[in-house]
Amino acid sequence: MIKSFQSYYCLTTSNKQLVDVFTKEEIKKVTLLGLTNSKNSNFGEWYTEVVTTSEIIEYYDISGCYTLLPWAMAIWKRMQNFFDPEIEKMDVEPCCFPLFVSKDALQKEKDHITGFAPEVAWVTKSGDTDLEIPIAIRPTSETVMYPYFSKTIRGHRDLPLKLNQWVNVVRWEFSSPTPFISREFLWQEGYTAFATKKEAYTEVLAILELYRRLYEEYLAVPVVKGKKSEMEKFAGGLYTTSVEAFIPNTGRGVQGATAHCLGQNFAKMFDITFEDEKQEKSEKRDKAMVWQNSWAYSTRTIGVMVMVHGDDKGLVLPPKVAKVQVIVVPMPYKDADVENILNACSTTVKTLCDSGILAKADLRDNYSPGWKYCHWEMKGVPLRIEIGPKDLANNQVRAVRCDNGAKVDIPMTVLVNKVKGMMDTIQQSMFDVAKQKRDACIQVTKTWDEFIQALVQKKLILAPWDDEEDT
Repeated sequence: MIKSFQSYYCLTTSNKQLVDVFTKEEIKKVTLLGLTNSKNSNFGEWYTEVVTTSEIIEYYDISGCYTLLPWAMAIWKRMQNFFDPEIEKMDVEPCCFPLFVSKDALQKEKDHITGFAPEVAWVTKSGDTDLEIPIAIRPTSETVMYPYFSKTIRGHRDLPLKLNQWVNVVRWEFSSPTPFISREFLWQEGYTAFATKKEAYTEVLAILELYRRLYEEYLAVPVVKGKKSEMEKFAGGLYTTSVEAFIPNTGRGVQGATAHCLGQNFAKMFDITFEDEKQEKSEKRDKAMVWQNSWAYSTRTIGVMVMVHGDDKGLVLPPKVAKVQVIVVPMPYKDADVENILNACSTTVKTLCDSGILAKADLRDNYSPGWKYCHWEMKGVPLRIEIGPKDLANNQVRAVRCDNGAKVDIPMTVLVNKVKGMMDTIQQSMFDVAKQKRDACIQVTKTWDEFIQALVQKKLILAPWDDEEDT
C-alpha cells in the first residue's frame, strides 16, 4: 500500500531535484522510477539520462569531455585492481610518459599519421604567442615511448621490455561524442618489445584473454574475441585483435578492448634494434629488430556496462565493480522503536564490512524509505537491505536484488554467508541474462540478401568472411 505520496518521490536530475506531478493513482502505474526515457523506446536519451542521473558522469563545457564522478572512478578502480596484478605476473612494469608528442615524432611513420590525423589535437599557442612548432596531444603513445625503447634496448639481455601506464588521451574524432565514448578518456596502455615473433604473438593472445575476463568476470558483459579485418586494424600495425561487445537494443557492436601486434614496423621507424647473444649485429637487419605489441582498454568499458545492464530504473551494477554492494535502509514506521532500528542498521553494516562486503547505511532522516529505494536503485547498488519493526522482532532483514527485484528474508544469524552467496548469484545471473539476450540476437547469414535483412533486424551476424578487400 502507498503510505504517503512522499514515499514515491524519485530522482530526475543529477542535482536531485524532485518531481511532484503524479496523482496517487498514476504513481501506482509508474515503472520508470525517476527516468523520463525508456531503454527500449528511446535508447540514446535513456543512456544519457542514466549516466547523469545516477551521478557517474557530469557534462563539461567542452564538447566530448566529461567529469568522471566518484561512482564511476570506483568502477574504474575495481577494474584496475584486477588488471594490474595480472599483468605484473607477466612482468609488465608501470611507467608514465609525457602527454605531448613532437610533430617530428608523430610524422616519422606515414601510416601512423594517416591513421590518426583526424584524431590529433594540437597545441599551437602559449598564452598569446604562437608556438614555433605545434605540439600534439597524444592520441596514443607509440611515438612518445619508442624513442626510449630505442635508447634502452641494446642487446638481447634488455629484452623483453614490458611497460604499462594508466593515463588519459585525446582523440578529436567524434562529431557527436557520447559519455564514456568520448574525445578525452582514461585508459591503460601497454607497450612491449620482444626478440622473437613467437613471444609477441603469445602475449597478444594472453592479453586478449585478460580483456575477456575483465568484461565477462567483472562487468558481466559477454564478448567475442577475434582478429580485426585489414581495414580495421591499428594504423601501422601488423594485425589487431579485440574483444567485441553487443548492444541488443541498438543492434550494434562496440569494440571493447584491443591488443595489437605491431610487428617490426615501429622498430624500423625508431631504430629499435638489439645485438644477438654473441653481442654482434646480425647481418640481416630485420633479424636484429624487435617485435612489438601494444594493448589497451579504456573507460569506454563503463559505458558498455551501462548499456548492457541498465534498465528503466537506472544503473544495474555487477557486485564485483560496485562502489557500494549493499545499501541498508531503515523502515521506522509510526510508533516504531526508531533508535533500535537505526542501531540495527549500523550493526548490520559493520558486520558486513568486517567480512569484506562493501556496505553502507542510509540513515538520512530528511528522506523517506521510498525515496531512498529510488535513489539507490538509480545508482545500481546490487542489494538493498531493509530493516523495520517486524524484522527487528524476528531478528532478520529483508534483502531486495537490484537486477531482478527478488526479495528474501534473511536471519541475522546467517547474514554474512547469505549476502556473500547473493553477491555471487547476482554477478553470475547478470552475465547469464546478458549472454542469453546477446545469443538470442545471433543470426547466421550465407547470402547478401540475408545479411541485409539481419542487419535491419538489429541482429548479431555470423557470415562467411575471407578478409579479402575486393570481396
